[in-house]
Amino acid sequence: LMQYDRLRADQASLREKGVHRGIGFCSMVEVTNPSPMFYGIGGAPIASQDGATIRLDAGGAIQIASSVTEQGQGTNTILAQIAAGVFGVDLDRVRVKTGDTDVVPYGGGTWASRGAGIGGEAMLQAAVALKDQVLDVAASILQTTRGNLDIRGGQITDPDGSERMSLSDLARTVYYRGNELPSDLKPELIATRHYRVTDFPFVFTNGAMAAHVEVDTDTGIVRVLDFWAVEDCGRVLNPLLVDEQIRGGVVQGIGGALFEECVYSEDGQMLNASMADYLVPMAAEMPDIHVAHIETPTKTSVLGAKGAGEAGTGGAPAAVLNAVNDALRPLGTSIWQMPMTPERILKALGVV
Repeated sequence: LMQYDRLRADQASLREKGVHRGIGFCSMVEVTNPSPMFYGIGGAPIASQDGATIRLDAGGAIQIASSVTEQGQGTNTILAQIAAGVFGVDLDRVRVKTGDTDVVPYGGGTWASRGAGIGGEAMLQAAVALKDQVLDVAASILQTTRGNLDIRGGQITDPDGSERMSLSDLARTVYYRGNELPSDLKPELIATRHYRVTDFPFVFTNGAMAAHVEVDTDTGIVRVLDFWAVEDCGRVLNPLLVDEQIRGGVVQGIGGALFEECVYSEDGQMLNASMADYLVPMAAEMPDIHVAHIETPTKTSVLGAKGAGEAGTGGAPAAVLNAVNDALRPLGTSIWQMPMTPERILKALGVV
């Protein structure tokens, strides 16, 4: 992925020209999908479960509600994907509601890299339950057995794919034409499920990261040239969303390694409390971030998803630190304090 041998050859060649580049690695483990077992031991009353409600509306669309909240990480898309996958319908036939505690099931919300792993599993279980209920109703209406029916493309079908009844026709029959239903049928077109991890305190995501940096020994400025992340976050439900979550975490990690620091005066006043003074990495400071995956689905759930939201934040600082020290090694010095500001780099070099 990173062409390591070529990078080492280039590093040796550039050192002869006074250009100091380094390569750093880190291995990481991220704690995700925390269970009540972990918080219960500490006596912390924290909700470690999430809930999902799913229903078939009168127009044949799938309405879902989840206690996990969308905060830009793509949770709504993931939940819709799960429901659409179970029912074999397009994403535009799934409508998502989150964030309103008056209408969504109770749960823990968004934290601790648990949206897909816990909230997604609750949605999967609810969707499977609703599908079973829909097929039970369809079997009764069509006078067949549930095993002879499936749902494909918004249609109740035979095993060979022949269409028997649309989801919208089934819903309208249940909601508006109950007189046409068998008297012993109790149709339920809604299901709610909750899920929590029970076998282990956590589900562990793991991986490796690498950084390629260049250190300017005259100015002390560190430039990250490239970054690589290989992560096993279980079953990858949406590769684009997962990759961008990892990239976002890496950006935060690089910020912690090189830029971000709370500076206080002697009397305890924060001196860089505004975005004008507090340094964060911008687009110009960011390298290409290459992401790859190894998929080992967790056995704690049917969905098999682990968390991915915080891995980059935890792993990137170590990879960048190791890369900077690799660049400084021929100069007989090292640095262990972050952020590795130009001033600290120059102090390590004995320049200031």
